[in-house]
Amino acid sequence: MSDYNAQDPAVLDDSPKPDTTIPMVIYALHLAGIVTGGLTSLVGVVMAYVYRGQGPHWLDEHYRYQIRTFWMGLVYFAVSGLLTFILIGFLTWLLAVIWLVIRCVKGFKGLQEERQPDNVDTWLV
Repeated sequence: MSDYNAQDPAVLDDSPKPDTTIPMVIYALHLAGIVTGGLTSLVGVVMAYVYRGQGPHWLDEHYRYQIRTFWMGLVYFAVSGLLTFILIGFLTWLLAVIWLVIRCVKGFKGLQEERQPDNVDTWLV
């Protein structure tokens, strides 16, 4: 009788799983930026710049995604602030918040599945 588990590649894989705690914290900081006026998002993007390049490719793509999310969000919220003077800014601000939430949820999901986020280079979701 042979030991089947000894032949299973999943059992033989002794490589440590990359720690996804920091990227999860960064996504949470981006989301908290909605109520802190972006201050926590600023902390998150600094963390993403510091930690990028220190993990597997799929994890580095999350850091790139988080950095892009910060800079694109900055543009979207700045434009919304300017458009507030003609009253459409409130609507564009709401759309920017929805955009941010969707990107962060997609990022969380990708981390849980240990894969890079979809459409890292897009300005949409």
